[in-house]
Amino acid sequence: MYLLSRRELLETAACVAALVAWPGCATADDYPSRPIRLVIPYTAGAAGDQIGRPWANAIAPLLGPTYIENIGGAGGAIGSSVVAQSAADGYSLLLGNGSTQVMIPLSSAHPAYDTVRDFRAIYRLITSTLAVAVHPSLPVKNLQELVAYAKANPGKLSYGTPGVGTGNHLVGEMFKLQFGIAADFVHVPYRGMGPATNDLIGGQISSIIAVVSSQLLQLHEAGTLRILAVTSEERLNSAPEIPTVIESGMPDLKYAGWFGLFAPKATPDAIVDRIAAATRTAMAAPALQETYRSQGLEPDINSSPDKFQQLVEDELGRLAPVIKSIGLKRD
Repeated sequence: MYLLSRRELLETAACVAALVAWPGCATADDYPSRPIRLVIPYTAGAAGDQIGRPWANAIAPLLGPTYIENIGGAGGAIGSSVVAQSAADGYSLLLGNGSTQVMIPLSSAHPAYDTVRDFRAIYRLITSTLAVAVHPSLPVKNLQELVAYAKANPGKLSYGTPGVGTGNHLVGEMFKLQFGIAADFVHVPYRGMGPATNDLIGGQISSIIAVVSSQLLQLHEAGTLRILAVTSEERLNSAPEIPTVIESGMPDLKYAGWFGLFAPKATPDAIVDRIAAATRTAMAAPALQETYRSQGLEPDINSSPDKFQQLVEDELGRLAPVIKSIGLKRD
């Protein structure tokens, strides 16, 4: 019987490993060799498009063609699940946020994915704020008047969000509990903020809690809807006339959102680092920064996989008891 030498054993093992890995092999040496898919887990036209599409355009000269796929539903959970189950080769990325990566997993009775187990963070693109907006026919000019109107007209007010368990929903429920108007302010979940905003304009719902975007600010300026307050600590440079929730006497409603890039958990370090380095280069461009700032968003020009991963894990730990205390649950 012929016995393999130690060197032959090692060479054989390496060949077997290579054969096993070949069909789905992902290395940084030849990455990317085909277009990259960025899944935006919301319907087309929502705030995610105004964040993901500028990044895709800016990253093309650095990583090659990147195309957008909008997969809306369940507040972002459906599109996020698609990426979680995709090949970990760097060709399927998620534009995730605090709702998809923190709120939904924490508030779901049967979560479709686990953020820490199924994803790895790559780069935080922007920080954002939410806005409370109402139909212009509603006779309220600020949050205090909205509370008074809700109490005087029980069951007549409703607010739309991109889904149960999103950051938008969290702010809405905290608002209701703080002022004892749980039965007077009905939550209406949508598949995305696009349909919710359209229904607000059409008068089907009386208010929305939405991520601030250039489109939302344009609708506010045109009088198509009225933004009562934003959840940031300071007023927006792009809309300084809109007060914050702190100025409105509701500091507990302060909420900072973010959007960033995520990959399936097993994506190799070298590929994640390459995407992050290319993104950092793209984000350093003044044109891309201005694109985001003009929408009321703040670009993050110094993110990294480690820093972003730590931020996500910190938020999971911080918000878990808050979600439990207000009883926020989704099927």
